[in-house]
Amino acid sequence: MRRFGRTLVTAALAVAVVGGTAGWASGESQEAVTGPPPGTAGWRAATASGRALPDPATATPREVARFFAGLDEAACRELLRDHPLVVGNLEGAPVPLRYEANRIAIAATGEARYASLAAPDRRILAFDPRGRGQVAEVFGDLEHAERVSVIVPGSDNDATTHDARRTPNTGPAGMARALREAAGGSAAVVAWTGYTTPVGVGMDAADGRLATAGAARLARFTAGLDAVGAPDPVLFCHSYGSVVCGLAARHTDASDIVAFGSPGMRAETAAGLRTGARVWVARGPSDWIADVPNVRLADIGHGADPTSAGFGARRVPAADVQGHTGYFMPGTQSLEAFAAIARGEAR
Repeated sequence: MRRFGRTLVTAALAVAVVGGTAGWASGESQEAVTGPPPGTAGWRAATASGRALPDPATATPREVARFFAGLDEAACRELLRDHPLVVGNLEGAPVPLRYEANRIAIAATGEARYASLAAPDRRILAFDPRGRGQVAEVFGDLEHAERVSVIVPGSDNDATTHDARRTPNTGPAGMARALREAAGGSAAVVAWTGYTTPVGVGMDAADGRLATAGAARLARFTAGLDAVGAPDPVLFCHSYGSVVCGLAARHTDASDIVAFGSPGMRAETAAGLRTGARVWVARGPSDWIADVPNVRLADIGHGADPTSAGFGARRVPAADVQGHTGYFMPGTQSLEAFAAIARGEAR
């Protein structure tokens, strides 16, 4: 009974720390965006060269890839013109076709907040305007990359803030640019803001509801990379994004999973993630995430501290990292180590 009482007290403390001094009011509850993209009903009713189109909700990315491999250019262009939102978000569809489809879909929204994403030099691999908006952007040449990394961000990220002009090398796009520059060579990096993230530090950040929905989307996204012949990715998972990665780990073909600034991965050990990927962790000395108690009661809290010796992950040096978002700052030990992992050179 005393142990149960201590658990309740610790869980309450976790809620207080994650929720902040303002309590749950400091975070706005979010409804997870799930399911196939907008326009799916029209897509299902259409055909291409007399063939039924793969159902975005049920077809595997490999089935989608085989379908597009059997189409001629004219049929692909027709689908692109008539169904840009579906083509742009269809895992397994040809990468260049998705870039073009998303440029069309973004422009069609007519919303100024998305306008910069439609620029000709941007490679937008996914775009979903529902809710706060989701986006995946490629830095480098995904079609010919020898190594691929995916940045999975945490709270307060969406299609609008994905590339906000804030402190350099933070945020999904900023982290991806920094890693791409540091890794060099034929590496490609995807900034994947592809799930509904928590806003602020309320209940959504303390429980696993949004992470569970995000994990399913991340697993499908990585299956899509595999279907178009991309190398097994390295997942770089920041803050609440590491909760997403922890839940998705056993459903992906990632070669490495790197959790940094993590509140927990919903597993008590690296082995508990049930993945063949190598698991790496990093936490800077001034990262406030260290103050979040690593407990889990029902769906509150995210479990063991991934940086603890008992968790069993490989440590990434981060002694010179400043704050919660400084892991990709040029010159830091963490960025140097991340680049080595991205290149497949770390041991």
